[in-house]
Amino acid sequence: MFLPEHIEKHYKKNKNRIRQRLLDFKHVPESEYFYELCFCLCTPQSKAENALIVEEKLKKLNFQNKNINPVRILNDKSHYIRFHNQKAKNLVDMKSIFPDFFSVLKSEMKPMEKRLWLADNVKGLGMKESSHFLRNIGYRNLAILDRHILKHLVECRVYKEIPKVSSVARYLEVEKEFINFSKQIKIPMDELDLLFWSFETGQIIK
Repeated sequence: MFLPEHIEKHYKKNKNRIRQRLLDFKHVPESEYFYELCFCLCTPQSKAENALIVEEKLKKLNFQNKNINPVRILNDKSHYIRFHNQKAKNLVDMKSIFPDFFSVLKSEMKPMEKRLWLADNVKGLGMKESSHFLRNIGYRNLAILDRHILKHLVECRVYKEIPKVSSVARYLEVEKEFINFSKQIKIPMDELDLLFWSFETGQIIK
């Protein structure tokens, strides 16, 4: 296991920006949680920039409190979201259970227990996007195991080939390896996540 030189240089150059972004997540107000969740429901297999535009449009339309079908917003060619019909349905379904969802967030449940509840109860999330959402509102040490992360874990010789994370048990195994790797190279896992993302995209979004 090691951190390739080109990624290490990228980390040294962007370390302060990455740490600031993680601090920003901690200060997301509770009033924004609903739209952060909208963002995470839109991101799978779609550009984060497009999901961010959709999030802002939904916010302006007061989607949380108004009876709006979001399918046209997701299907807009200027910021297209893949699988827009299903994701629009997921957004509407999520809105109907948001009070329960918010109660879970405010509960004394451990972060990993909250993640499992989200993955089980919010259609379209799963382990990866549940981790993504919780990270975006300030939680730590919950791996967002998307293709960028998994590819870089191979490059860093944590795995010989991209591991499958299709089950909860397997997801947790790979997450454990990711955490161990971060400890070995002395870079917190949450910083590594944004490091790998920014290396791929050139941006530190969320």
